[in-house]
Amino acid sequence: MKQQFDNIVLEAKRRQQEFNDTKLPKIHIGMATCGIAAGAIETKKTFEEELLNRGISALIHPVGCIGHCYAEPVVIIDHPDSGFPPIFYHEVNAGKAKMLTNMFLVEGDPRLEHILGATVANEMIPSIMEFPRFNLEKRIVMEKCGLINPEDIYEYIAYGGYSSLINTLQRDPKSIIKEVTESRLRGRGGAGFSTGKKWEMASISTANEKIVICNADEGDPGAYMDRTILESNPHQVLEGIMICAHAVGANQAIIYVRSEYPLAVKIIKNAIKQAQDIGILGTIFNLKITLFQGSGAFVCGEETALIKSIEGFRGMPNFRPPYPVQHGLKGMPTVINNVKTFASIPVIIEKGSSWYRETGTENSSGTAIFSVVGKVTHPGLVEIPMGTSLKTIISDICGNVPNKKKFKAVQIGGPSGGCLPEEFLSTPVDFDSLTHAGAMMGSGGMVVMDEDTCMVDVSRYFLDFTQKESCGKCTFCRIGTYHLLNILTRITKGEGREGDIELLERLSEDIKKGSLCGLGKTAPNPVLTTLKYFREEYEAHIKEKKCIGKQCRKLTAYYIDLEKCARGCDACVSSCPTEAIFTTSTRKKGIDQKLCVKCGECMVACPPQYNAVKKVSPVELAPIIERPIMI
Repeated sequence: MKQQFDNIVLEAKRRQQEFNDTKLPKIHIGMATCGIAAGAIETKKTFEEELLNRGISALIHPVGCIGHCYAEPVVIIDHPDSGFPPIFYHEVNAGKAKMLTNMFLVEGDPRLEHILGATVANEMIPSIMEFPRFNLEKRIVMEKCGLINPEDIYEYIAYGGYSSLINTLQRDPKSIIKEVTESRLRGRGGAGFSTGKKWEMASISTANEKIVICNADEGDPGAYMDRTILESNPHQVLEGIMICAHAVGANQAIIYVRSEYPLAVKIIKNAIKQAQDIGILGTIFNLKITLFQGSGAFVCGEETALIKSIEGFRGMPNFRPPYPVQHGLKGMPTVINNVKTFASIPVIIEKGSSWYRETGTENSSGTAIFSVVGKVTHPGLVEIPMGTSLKTIISDICGNVPNKKKFKAVQIGGPSGGCLPEEFLSTPVDFDSLTHAGAMMGSGGMVVMDEDTCMVDVSRYFLDFTQKESCGKCTFCRIGTYHLLNILTRITKGEGREGDIELLERLSEDIKKGSLCGLGKTAPNPVLTTLKYFREEYEAHIKEKKCIGKQCRKLTAYYIDLEKCARGCDACVSSCPTEAIFTTSTRKKGIDQKLCVKCGECMVACPPQYNAVKKVSPVELAPIIERPIMI
C-alpha cells in the first residue's frame, strides 16, 4: 500500500515539477460556478483563440474559486520572461483577455491599470496580500481552492493530498477518533456537535455494516460554501470521507448533493473516478463511494430527512433518539457530516489536533467559512479564524457597505438565522457567541443590509422561504409559519392591526417549542430578532402606515422634485410601464399617483446629475402633491 502510494506521489511531483519549470506563460483562470456566471468560459475561449491566432505558446490552467466572487472572472498570468511576478487580474472579460494577450504576452506590458495585485510583491506592483481581503483571512479548508485544477487528482497529490489518508491507514482507528476529538472540531453544517464524539458513537457499534454520508445539501439563500469546495477541491472532501470511514469502520459512503449544482456533481463524479483509476479507492483503501442527487428540498439538510430522501421517501424528519449514528440509513449506524467538516479532517490529521486548536476559540476551534453577500463592497467567500469579529469580516475584509450608505444589520445563519444590528458588530464569530446574541452560526451564510433595508420585509422574506420549505409534518411548523407569514405580509401592505406585534411574538415562541426539527424550531428567528432590535419599524408600519426603509411597495410613493427636474428630459417618461408620468406646462414632469405602480423604474432612469425622482412614504407625499402643478 505504502509503496503503491509512493509511486503515485512520485508521478504527481514529476508532473508538477514539469509544470513549474516550463518557461511558457501560464494563464490560471477561475472556472467555478461564480466565474462561469461572470463569463469565464468566454474569457477562456478568447485566450485560446488569441494564443492560436498569434502563434503564442502558453499554458491555460483552469482552477477553482479563490473566493473573491466580486472580482470574477479572475485570471492570474505568470509570464516568466516579463520580469514580473504572477499578476492577479480581476473582471477579465473577453475584451480584456484579448488586450492582455497582446499587451502582456506579446509586448511585455502588464497593463497596471487592470491589475488587483501581484502574488509576490514587486517594486511596481503591490502584493495582493497587502489588501485586507487577503491578509486577514486564514485558509485551512480553502487553502488549495483557486490553486489547483480540481479535475486533476495529480495536482492535489503533488500538494500533499491523500498523505493524511495513508497516515490514517497505518494507525489504529481509535487514535484517529481521539485526534479528531482533541481538535475540538465541531460540525460545520450548523449544529456544531463535536465531530469526534459523533465518530466515537458510530465506532462502538458492533453492526456488520456502517455508512458515511457527506451532506452537501446546501439550500440557504445566498450560501455557496459547500458548492465552491466541491467545485474547487473535491479530493480534500473525498479524503476526509475515507479517513472517517476507516475510523468508524464503514465500508460504503454517499455524497448527498443537490441536483441544482450540476458543475459540482460533474467534478465530484470525476474525482471519484480518478481516485478509482489510480488505485486510491479500491486498492489502497477499499470503500464504495456513490453520489446521490437530492431534489432540492431545504429540509433534507436535516440528518433524518436526508436519510429518508436517500431511502426513496419524501424528506421528512424523524424523532430522535435513536440518532443516525445508532440507527440510520436502512437501520445501519450512519455518520453524517457536512462538506466543510470532512474537508477539515485531512489538515487535522496532517498537522495534529494541537496545531488546529491554536486557531479559533476555546470552544470553537479552527476556521469558519462564510459566503458574505448583500450590501458589501467585496462579496464572496471568506475563511477566517473562529472568534473574528463581525466588524472585521464586514468592514475590514469585505470593504464595508458601499455607496456611502450606513450599515443597518447582518443576518447570520441562513434563513433561520437572526438579524443583528450595529451594536453587535463586535460580536466574535463562533458557535456560542452568535447563539447568545440571538443569531446562529448555521452553515455559513451572511447577508449584510444597509440603511435602505426594511427589517419587517426582511423577516417576511426569510419566513416565506422557510414556510415554503416546511415538510408539513409538524402542525406548529406547517400551520404556524403560514399564519406568521400572513401577519407579516399584512403589515408590509399597510394593513397591520393593533396587537399584531404581540401575536407575532406568541406565535413565534409556540412554533419554536412545538416543532420537531431544526427548520421549525429556528424558522421564527428572523421575526424574533427583528422584533427585538427593530421594533420601531414594526410600530411605524402598523401605527403610521410608514416603511422606514421605503421598501414595502404599498407603503411607498414616488414624486418628481420640480426644482431638480430638467426641462425636456424624457428619461423617466420612456421608462414608465403604465404611462403615469406626464409633462407639465413648464416641460417638467409629474407623476399621476393613480396610475403609478411604484416599480421605481423612473428613479433608475433619472440622470444622476438631476436626481429629481424621490421616494417617500404616502403620508409624506400628501403635503407635497397639494402644491398645484400647471398641466
